[in-house]
Amino acid sequence: MYNTKCYDTIILLLDSVVPSSTNRRAPEHVRKLIPGTRDEIGPCAPEQVLSDASTFIWNTFNQPSPATVTLVVEDIGGVAFTSANGIHLSAQYVGNYSGDVKTEVGNYLKVSQVTGVLYHETTHVWQWNGQGHANGGLIEGIADYARLKAGYAPGHWVKPGQGDRWDQGYDITARFLDYCDSLKPGFVALLNAKMKDGYTDDFFAQILGNTVQQLWQDYKANYAYQFSVGNWNEWPTNIYDPASHWAQTNPPVSLHSLRFSLFV
Repeated sequence: MYNTKCYDTIILLLDSVVPSSTNRRAPEHVRKLIPGTRDEIGPCAPEQVLSDASTFIWNTFNQPSPATVTLVVEDIGGVAFTSANGIHLSAQYVGNYSGDVKTEVGNYLKVSQVTGVLYHETTHVWQWNGQGHANGGLIEGIADYARLKAGYAPGHWVKPGQGDRWDQGYDITARFLDYCDSLKPGFVALLNAKMKDGYTDDFFAQILGNTVQQLWQDYKANYAYQFSVGNWNEWPTNIYDPASHWAQTNPPVSLHSLRFSLFV
């Protein structure tokens, strides 16, 4: 377990070759990252998001932190991607989002769009990947699981019990992992710890006593029954967040960026 970290320094570096129009526009993107940010760019906005996300994920995974985490807001395709300890967020996504970037409230879910993306991407910084042997769907599912447990699941995500395979990734796998965690609290943390040195599907059986295929069947059966007696129509369906399935793995297309280097 890690105590809340003290972030000693945030350095804002603006590439001098970025056009002046971009220089004026970049602060608008960053201000929208967190509620209450004032007109000027202050270090508190990205610092607070990464601090909160990191503390939440440390508490979930109980995993040592790297020396530096960097958030780069830049011109990239898609919404966001993570490479090593660097999180890259699309300035166009933040700037062009047509809804309330801070929060959208449905009957059951409070959604913070950009913050949810950052929780997902920050998870990629902290989680183990099985030395490269873990299924990509599981890796993305764990990242969305952290987003789910932090309370930033958008309304367009699949409902519990939906999906074709346990390792389909993103929200589908996140919902399944949440079910597994209900069988043994702390399951995802135990699974992540095992993934430090490698990966096998047998980790599910080692922790929960059943194969992952059996667990998936039980999960589907459990929610099929709930669907038959419940009312899924009450779930909100009108909240749109394009970020969840857009996590990118390719390098950024532009080095013209606003960088926040966060030292912990």
